[in-house]
Amino acid sequence: MEIYSRLLGYIKPYRKFVIPFFLFTLAGVFFSIFQFALIIPLLNFLFDSSHIADEAQKYAAQPEFSFNPTYFKDYFYYVIYRFKVGNPMYALYFLAGTIVASVLLANLFRYLAQQCLLNARTMLVKRLREALFEKINHLHLGYFTKEHKGDLLSRLNGDVYAIESVASSSLEVVFKEPYTLIGYFIALFAISGKLTLFTLIIIPISAVGIAAVNKRLKREAQNVQASMGRLLTMMDETLMGMRIIRSFNATPFIVKRFSQENDFYRQASIQGFRRRELAPAFSEASGVFVVACILVYGGSLVLSQEGGLQASSFIAFIAIFSQVLRPAKGIVLALTNIQQGRAAGERIVEILDKPIEVMDRPGAIDMPAFQHCIEFKNVSFQYGEKPVLQNMTFSVEKGKKIALVGPSGVGKSTIADLIPRFYDVTDGQVLIDGVDVRDYKSESLRSHMSFVSQEIILFNDSIFNNIALGRPDATLEEVMHAAKVANAHDFIMNTENGYETNIGDRGIRLSGGQRQRLSIARAVFKNSSILILDEATSALDTESEKSVQEALDNLMQDKTTIVIAHRLSTIKEADEIIILQNGQIIERGSHDELVEVEEGLYRRLTMLQHV
Repeated sequence: MEIYSRLLGYIKPYRKFVIPFFLFTLAGVFFSIFQFALIIPLLNFLFDSSHIADEAQKYAAQPEFSFNPTYFKDYFYYVIYRFKVGNPMYALYFLAGTIVASVLLANLFRYLAQQCLLNARTMLVKRLREALFEKINHLHLGYFTKEHKGDLLSRLNGDVYAIESVASSSLEVVFKEPYTLIGYFIALFAISGKLTLFTLIIIPISAVGIAAVNKRLKREAQNVQASMGRLLTMMDETLMGMRIIRSFNATPFIVKRFSQENDFYRQASIQGFRRRELAPAFSEASGVFVVACILVYGGSLVLSQEGGLQASSFIAFIAIFSQVLRPAKGIVLALTNIQQGRAAGERIVEILDKPIEVMDRPGAIDMPAFQHCIEFKNVSFQYGEKPVLQNMTFSVEKGKKIALVGPSGVGKSTIADLIPRFYDVTDGQVLIDGVDVRDYKSESLRSHMSFVSQEIILFNDSIFNNIALGRPDATLEEVMHAAKVANAHDFIMNTENGYETNIGDRGIRLSGGQRQRLSIARAVFKNSSILILDEATSALDTESEKSVQEALDNLMQDKTTIVIAHRLSTIKEADEIIILQNGQIIERGSHDELVEVEEGLYRRLTMLQHV
């Protein structure tokens, strides 16, 4: 239960609901037992005349007050006796009314106890979702390259939903029914200790089958949750890659692969469902077996008149014990659901326990205005065991523009990611104005930088909110200015609602060039002193690229810019071009200097691209 103790920590402080829940539950249990205990006086006083003389002698006088259960029992019998002496029907009316009142009060207190748990249950789900979402947003970027997005969505949605389902169906049972069982067994011991001990001996024997079923539930639940993650991944990849799938006639292959995984999910779900249904079936069958044994043993005690067990008490015993089966069955079902939810809980805790690799150091400071230079000093970096950068040293003076060039996979984007601390270096230092970036607060550090990546990231929101991302106080004039600089204002005004137009999931309602211009407008709007452009104009047509490039050139006049580019025509005016290969700098200089290098890589690239 360690997983659940971790998860239940999200509803602290417990006192908000535990104390009232406990009191309401005890009251509900008391009235539940009381309504069945009334069977004994009902049978004795109204239908059994053999004990009238004894009872008249015992209950004719009002008992002296004392704060113990015996006094309350004797006083209750005294009231019934007084009614019976006056008119037997009055005693019947009193008992019937007491039973109705007991049932109403039992249900009222159950309802109040349930309301106490409702707040705890909803608080658990709310805080758990928020904690999981916040943790995912703080994990380093390398984590998302290794994990399937569908699996993360499954944990955020399916696994949290599974915990919510367990919480809603089982939390009340786990916290309430044990008290109910204890109360019922106290009443059963009060009626007949010998018969109650007999039931406690045979109940564990009947529970063996249930325990065997529960052992298999956890593993099957894990298979179901993992399969759902794979299904979500396939769905996401298919929706995003529909054009490619159609163009390569890969639809039958994709459908078949999805069908196979869906069939695995179905089979795993069926196996789990069968075993979940076996648990209550075993519980009910074992309950009938136990009742039959009680009837035989208890009946023999009544017939032999051993142990002082009367027929009326035996009937009350059976009635109360029949109620024991309901919470017992509820606990079995709850434990079954808990086993299923435990797999989801482990997947959630696995994320919550992931170490955050990029954290602010103790005593980290806010970064002041950028003044001098960005410096890479003997920097090495590796993803896991794979080295990417090796002993790299260079600097970027304020106001300068450098370009990073090289084949795919040589570490150009990694260099750009190390500056804002999306990753931390393996060895060496990245310095800004002579201070290690790890000594700055991450949020403050990134506030001085704007990004335009080769992967266009837009959100299912208005054009205005996509440009003014993270700035709820932005004005329309500021957003329009950024859009004009990025050559996006004209097409925005031609949309249905202008800057309030919703662009759909990932900007699907816009063309590739329009999406890229919005991404550039976002960077223009932030107006940071450091620009990081990763293929910023790659998705633009020739005319748009020219106008946007001119706007970016004007913007970069007073900015420090790191440009990653494959189109060498866009970086000819860079102050310095750094050529990378195998994670190392092999050439550096201006465009004019590098094209003069015989057998140089940059010269070969310019010849291939006719720059």
